[in-house]
Amino acid sequence: MEKTIIAEGKTTNEAIENGLKQLNVPKDCVDIKVLENEDKRSFFSILAPRIVKVEMTIKENKITPKKEIHINKQEQEKANESLEKFLKEFIKQLPEGTKYEITNTQSHINVNITSQNHLGYLIGYRGETLYAIQNILSAIAGKGIENRIRVILDICGYKEKREKALEDLATKVAKTVTRTGQPIKLEPMQAYERKIIHSKLQQHSRVETISVGEEPYRRIIVSLKNKNQ
Repeated sequence: MEKTIIAEGKTTNEAIENGLKQLNVPKDCVDIKVLENEDKRSFFSILAPRIVKVEMTIKENKITPKKEIHINKQEQEKANESLEKFLKEFIKQLPEGTKYEITNTQSHINVNITSQNHLGYLIGYRGETLYAIQNILSAIAGKGIENRIRVILDICGYKEKREKALEDLATKVAKTVTRTGQPIKLEPMQAYERKIIHSKLQQHSRVETISVGEEPYRRIIVSLKNKNQ
């Protein structure tokens, strides 16, 4: 089966539908990149037929499921020791009363930092600083360990609040798209944030979502479903 194709249509949705028919897979099995948008038309092309091109690539993990990595007890202990050593020094640089907690699962390590003081500067705009720190913690935890150690960081419950805000946004945008019939392009988001939007609207009867663009500028477009679906 061909893994990447270029599909065309008069609209983005039509191009995607044509591509899915060629690949014979559901939409959640492909990555979609809009190559030519129907809104970007020059004065000289105004009389030309409207064409939208999309690049569609079958997701590798949909063809061959990735094997979940399990962290054994010895690796957990070594990773925890490295994290403890770093976090003890890191916390000293933060406001008094700031605490951290490390918990383990078979597939990853959770680190939760809490404080009664404002730690917004550790979160950053849309969590950018938080994710940078999370990457650092993952690197520290995985030092000297063969398996990749995944650290999930949360600071003062930010992720739970962000998830609620994104779900509310998805609901609001879906209502607007349903009312106006016009697609809405959201701002670039982290992969996990896009997943929240996709999941929230996955069962919606009137709208659908696609991700377009390249990281770190990849974003979601919410649009009406094709009436023929």
